[in-house]
Amino acid sequence: MSDESPHSPDEVLRCHAEALAFFGRGVHAVLPDRWDLPTPDEDWTVRDLVNHLTVEQLWVPPLVDEGLDPAAVGDRFDGDVLGDDPAAAWDAAAGAARRSWERPGALEKRVHLSYGVSSGLAYCAQMTADATVHGWDLARAVGADPRVPESLVAFSLREFGGYSGSLADSGLFAPPVEIPGNAPAADRLLALTGRSPGWRP
Repeated sequence: MSDESPHSPDEVLRCHAEALAFFGRGVHAVLPDRWDLPTPDEDWTVRDLVNHLTVEQLWVPPLVDEGLDPAAVGDRFDGDVLGDDPAAAWDAAAGAARRSWERPGALEKRVHLSYGVSSGLAYCAQMTADATVHGWDLARAVGADPRVPESLVAFSLREFGGYSGSLADSGLFAPPVEIPGNAPAADRLLALTGRSPGWRP
C-alpha cells in the first residue's frame, strides 16, 4: 500500500468521520441473537468483523499519539476486545481513534505500521476506505441499510485505485469480482475489494 494519498487532509478527516459513523450504525443495529451470523468476509462472523474494526481503532492512539511501532504495542489488542457490550467497546475505540486524528499535526506524522513507515494522512485514508467496505459487510450481514454514502464510495474508489493491482496480494481482500462495466459506482467498489454486490447471508 502506498505512502501517498490522493486526498486532501480536510477530505480525509471528513470522510473518516463519515466512515466511522456508517460502520457504527451497523454495530448498533446488531440484535443480541445476530452476533454469530456470517458476513461477506468468508471466515468472519458479525462479532469477528466488529472485533476486527474495533481493534483497528484501538491501534491508532499508540501508533499516532505515542509514536510507538507495532513491536512496542505487542499483543495488547490480541483476541476479543468487545467484552459483554460490543457496541460500547466500538464506540469507545472509535471515539479515541477520532480524537487522535483530530489533534493538530496528526496527519503529518510518520507512523510505524506493520508494512513500514507511512504518513498519517495515508494511514487515515486507508482506515477510512477499510471502514467503508466493512460497513457494507456489516449492514448486509445484519439486515441494516447497506447503502454506502456516495462521498465514501468516491473516496474509497480513489483510495483503492492507487493500489488496486495489489489488493488481493495483500491478503486483506479476496480477488476482484467480475461485474458489468456499467455497474453503479458502489458495486464497482465492492467488486474491486472481492465482494459480490448481491451477497446475502
